[in-house]
Amino acid sequence: MIVKGHGDRDKGAGQDVKKVITYGTFDTLHYGHILLLQRARALGDHLTVALSSDAFNRIKGKASHFDYAQRHAMLEAIRYVDAIIPEDHWDQKRDDVTTHGIHVFTMGDDWAGKFDFLSDLCEVTYLPRTPSISSTAIKLIHSAPAR
Repeated sequence: MIVKGHGDRDKGAGQDVKKVITYGTFDTLHYGHILLLQRARALGDHLTVALSSDAFNRIKGKASHFDYAQRHAMLEAIRYVDAIIPEDHWDQKRDDVTTHGIHVFTMGDDWAGKFDFLSDLCEVTYLPRTPSISSTAIKLIHSAPAR
């Protein structure tokens, strides 16, 4: 796990819960996603998932198999996830960290270094990906013509 420096945050009165946030599309939810969410939740007491909206996926040029409501329902069923918020644009991360009182921002290590700019607000970590599994590979397998 890669950990970048963080500014000291005063939790304030009544805020003794260590909050973690991660972001993603979570389309074709798989074992690697579950492990990521489990490891992210283990970094604190409360895990918020910022789930890419359908409109944001279109901006990113991504086509999702499942729509936002379906992906939201799947994430709600996972015990490691405490809250889900929409991810509507690239620039919302700083606001999310401050608005939701986040202490740890985490992503898969395929994003290593991309979010270090948040380290003045919170701890930034990059978790190892699960070897031999990816959403892209799963989508390719399912889109291949049957033999």
